[in-house]
Amino acid sequence: MPTFEENLAKADTYLVRFRADGVLNQIGGEAVAASSGATFDTISPVDLKPLAQVARGDAADIDRAAQAAKAAFPAWAALGGDKRKALLHKIADAIVARAEEIALVECMDTGQSLKFMAKAALRGAENFRFFADRAPEARDGKVLRTEGQLNLTGRMPIGPVGIITPWNTPFMLSTWKIAPALAAGCTVVHKPAEFSPLTARLLVEIAEAAGLPKGVWNLVNGLGEEAGKALTEHPAIKAIGFVGESRTGSMIMRQGAATLKRVHFELGGKNPVIVFADADLERAADAAVFMIYSLNGERCTSSSRLLVEDSIYPQFTAMVAEKAKRIKIGHPLDPATVVGPLIHPVHEKKVLDYLEIGRREGATVAAGGVKVSGLGEGCYIAPTLFTGATNAMRIAREEIFGPVLTAIPFKDEAEAVSLANDVDYGLTGYLWTSDLTRALRMTDQLEAGMIWVNSENVRHLPTPFGGVKNSGIGRDGGDWSFDFYMETRNVAFATAHHPIPKLAG
Repeated sequence: MPTFEENLAKADTYLVRFRADGVLNQIGGEAVAASSGATFDTISPVDLKPLAQVARGDAADIDRAAQAAKAAFPAWAALGGDKRKALLHKIADAIVARAEEIALVECMDTGQSLKFMAKAALRGAENFRFFADRAPEARDGKVLRTEGQLNLTGRMPIGPVGIITPWNTPFMLSTWKIAPALAAGCTVVHKPAEFSPLTARLLVEIAEAAGLPKGVWNLVNGLGEEAGKALTEHPAIKAIGFVGESRTGSMIMRQGAATLKRVHFELGGKNPVIVFADADLERAADAAVFMIYSLNGERCTSSSRLLVEDSIYPQFTAMVAEKAKRIKIGHPLDPATVVGPLIHPVHEKKVLDYLEIGRREGATVAAGGVKVSGLGEGCYIAPTLFTGATNAMRIAREEIFGPVLTAIPFKDEAEAVSLANDVDYGLTGYLWTSDLTRALRMTDQLEAGMIWVNSENVRHLPTPFGGVKNSGIGRDGGDWSFDFYMETRNVAFATAHHPIPKLAG
């Protein structure tokens, strides 16, 4: 395993090109600056120093990209599924070949530790392979018979689509949204988050070097209120797939309403992990710690509320606090680091504000609760556990999106369900119990799109991914992705003569 110093040297080598050339847009197969010439700086959360200047795209750049996607759509949609499959596998192979570069660049751009980002590129490649294998059948439908009629259903790609991805694990989440769009036969305009744009540039380069035709995949960097807004409003864009905050999702829905855009939202969460006294407590504690403190707590599926049966509440929260205190905080390229810096000073301030809010509300800091000193100018916050909390507190109801866990006791199954459901979100739930019938009852009652029983978040790609309430609209994964990127149509054939109504004699 490479040392910290070796990782740092390699990362610096990979970043040289971005420092020299900046981060350009990719439109119609060409690397281009913003039409206005404007740029913005992207900084590393490790030390707050600039990594690169990024093209600041606006409505003119979005229009050019949308027109390129529109022009490329007929040929790409007409390409046979087997050919799309082969091409997407070539992209996956190319991602694997550059996995180290992707991981090191993403660590420096996001602050996520190499412990997790080392696998992000490989997961991205798997996303491409998964949907590549389904491309040949993406248009298939059903034969529906009735007396005197044969119905053939099928699916067709919806057209050029806009993809807006978040800053927390940008490479993997970009592949998760873009791979099924391409497999379905759609063309793409991708607007990555402004806080972490570097690996989006690598990804589109990899795709075109692997043979993806020009204009099929276009990249426009920029701010949400400029490039993002223009993308959601553009009439040539038929659908918007967005991963990010619930508030932004609501805004996108309003912006796309005039053009009746289809939308798919993977939004926020305030996910409960519910622990009963009969659970395997050591495994449950490890899972709870993993799901809130891995990826710096910057994940939509994090278990940010810990609901514990009151008879074991002191014991279990003490176990979690002890584990949280032992987590290694440090530079993301240090192989021993688990928690790195948060993405940006703006987000760091938000999380620090919530630590103060929790104290003012009367919760007890059982672990962490502070900005970590001695690690330079980066955005480092210690893994935090609040105990003595109630579900009425803001730290229990609002998405913090950082390494902050709020523990609340419950007395019985009914109260556990009530507490779990008493938030605006409904993305995931985690349930720990050895009672199978209780697990069946609870999973029937929990308001969440995904629930894991006696497990942390272990993804199986054919299963649906998505939430209810303010956590989103629609599902990713398996054929559910194609349901979004494709239109279903029916063709009815008369198989016998039948009386046709006559309106005139």
